[in-house]
Amino acid sequence: MKQEIHKTIEVLKAGGIILYPTDTVWGIGCDATNEKAVQKIYKLKQRSDAKSLIIIVANDRMLNYHVKDVPELAWDIIDISKKPTTIIYTEGNHLADNVMAEDNSIAIRMIKEGFAHQLAFNFRKPIVSTSANISESSTPSSFNEISNEIKNNVDFIVDVKFNTGNKKPSSLMKLGLYGEIKILRS
Repeated sequence: MKQEIHKTIEVLKAGGIILYPTDTVWGIGCDATNEKAVQKIYKLKQRSDAKSLIIIVANDRMLNYHVKDVPELAWDIIDISKKPTTIIYTEGNHLADNVMAEDNSIAIRMIKEGFAHQLAFNFRKPIVSTSANISESSTPSSFNEISNEIKNNVDFIVDVKFNTGNKKPSSLMKLGLYGEIKILRS
């Protein structure tokens, strides 16, 4: 796994985009602090850049650095969640402007194990994690379902043997300023 992570990090540092297994579905990723790399993902997915992207982090330190204020409720959700959960925070920090929504909110999932966790941990930066499909197309549940249009237009494809995801997108919830929770996808 170390060699694959090293190769993947080289691509991320060079501003490239990757196709990689996450804790959920296969994702398209890049350095979430690199505006040009993020733009490549919008172009590949044929997605409006008015929509924000999900990013992954590897630990508490990364989450604290990339969110202006992590509410106590978020820590509780992260601790008790039994399945991958993405939380939309009210304001991102130290990220590419185009990875966040127009209101500066940001969707972040902390990954605790597997290839994507090791990748984010060793890269030491957040990584975009958007599903490996063209916008408005169905989310592929396996590598074989990913279109050639996606596979042929990324800079690096992680070896399929590292896929340990559950083949379903993460739960998605938005936290409000005053502790309210809105479930967007369960």
